[in-house]
Amino acid sequence: MWFNLMGPFEIITDSGETLAPKAPKVSQMLAVLALQPRETVPMSTLIRELWGENPPSGAMRTLQTHVYHARRMLADARVTRADRRLLTTMAPGYRLDVTDDEVDVRVFERLVRQAQCELEQGTLECAADLLERALTLWRGPVLSNVPIADVLAGRMAYLEELRLHALELRVETEMRLGRHREFLPELRVLVHEHPLHEWFHGQLISALHLSGRRGEALQAYQNLYYILKRELGLEPSPELRRLQSQILNSTTGKHPRRLRRRDAVQPDHTFTPFWFAADVG
Repeated sequence: MWFNLMGPFEIITDSGETLAPKAPKVSQMLAVLALQPRETVPMSTLIRELWGENPPSGAMRTLQTHVYHARRMLADARVTRADRRLLTTMAPGYRLDVTDDEVDVRVFERLVRQAQCELEQGTLECAADLLERALTLWRGPVLSNVPIADVLAGRMAYLEELRLHALELRVETEMRLGRHREFLPELRVLVHEHPLHEWFHGQLISALHLSGRRGEALQAYQNLYYILKRELGLEPSPELRRLQSQILNSTTGKHPRRLRRRDAVQPDHTFTPFWFAADVG
């Protein structure tokens, strides 16, 4: 059994069938529960996600109806064996009894955490493998087929930031492995997708220079300059201006001083979502 949340929400059954819940609020509720597996989510949190800050007077009763339909759906689809209860009542709310290995988000978090440790220890090939496995799990925008309100929006922002952190780790790993030329296509994609992310631009500029493409490296710097001026009225950071100067004064393809990776996100090793910790029901 497997819960996919990084992309369209779907559940893979024990037999390999794909279940895509059609009821929007049932999907919303299950997504919130799946993001905190084996932990009780207060009814107040679920109600806030489904109806916002001004729920209808019968919201609690309606939530119980959604739970009933979710249980029927999971049982009818034979998601897992009949004697295993997935959606349980646990005061002050409900709990989805699935393991971390059965939810793509939790596996992603673990792989990124392990990759960062491997990178810090210098085991670069291992870090590269872990990051490739992690990023393969990302199938598109998180919960792209599910209505999103305050609770899920907070979690999605965290996951988008964690994905950016994983991409940064991947770039640093590949650059430290000396794969400057091979990684150029991916760097160009990253710069296109994150045009205001100066560090990605800096890595592209460095990789072009190290690949003997000095003119293109300087052109990549000019592209960044125009983007920042047009969008924000800013110039590149002093670090990137020094990088440009190093390239202008270099004729040998000598490695420019490596740009430090920004601390895009510092994931808590317990990965407890802030929006659950704050809600005590």
